[in-house]
Amino acid sequence: MSYSFEPIGLVHSCFAEKFAIPRQPQLAPAARGVLELFPPYDKPEAVAGLEGVSHLWLLFVFHAAASGEQHLRVRPPRLGGNQRIGVFASRSTHRPNPIGQSVVRLDGIEDGRLLLSGIDLLDGTPILDIKPYVPYADALSDASNTLAEAAPAQLVVDWSEPALQQARAQALRLQQPVIELIEQCLAQDPKPAYQRPDTNREYGVRFWDINVRWHYPQADRIRVVAVEQ
Repeated sequence: MSYSFEPIGLVHSCFAEKFAIPRQPQLAPAARGVLELFPPYDKPEAVAGLEGVSHLWLLFVFHAAASGEQHLRVRPPRLGGNQRIGVFASRSTHRPNPIGQSVVRLDGIEDGRLLLSGIDLLDGTPILDIKPYVPYADALSDASNTLAEAAPAQLVVDWSEPALQQARAQALRLQQPVIELIEQCLAQDPKPAYQRPDTNREYGVRFWDINVRWHYPQADRIRVVAVEQ
């Protein structure tokens, strides 16, 4: 038995590459995107009623995840990248079917477009379905997960003065919260959990069309050194 699905839309995201995307939604509230709806779902009738909804569930395709071999056990970054658990006990991108789920904030509705924030979606992510978040049903007070009981500890993020000035200029050009996005994403420590930071190495990532570079002066601290177009 097989099924086929067609995307109902596409996300235009601040995340130009997979590196440094938060590992869960809502960890970077400044992460913004636009969901472009495809016909016939770009008509007002399809989103009627969403004006009373603050958050959405998005079902999407891990379109940039490696395909091929099926993984029964995976190594989640949360567990240091060395411990293996069953694929269904994780949110790994290596899944039997490359389908993901995220809860995002709905900031606005325009013609054929939904304005989103708190996203963890790569630019170009195909969307399969949209469902409204229902607080009384979706927020479970007695829920537990011993593998991820609380949000991971965050690193301190500071700036070189030139990088901070560059970030302010890019924020004005893009009309986006560039400084907040960089701080919120880098505080999650995007490098692999098993990798010890090399104080002499510079790391980099691209948000929108800007290149961000940083290093680790200490194991628990990041310093942003450049934000350039």
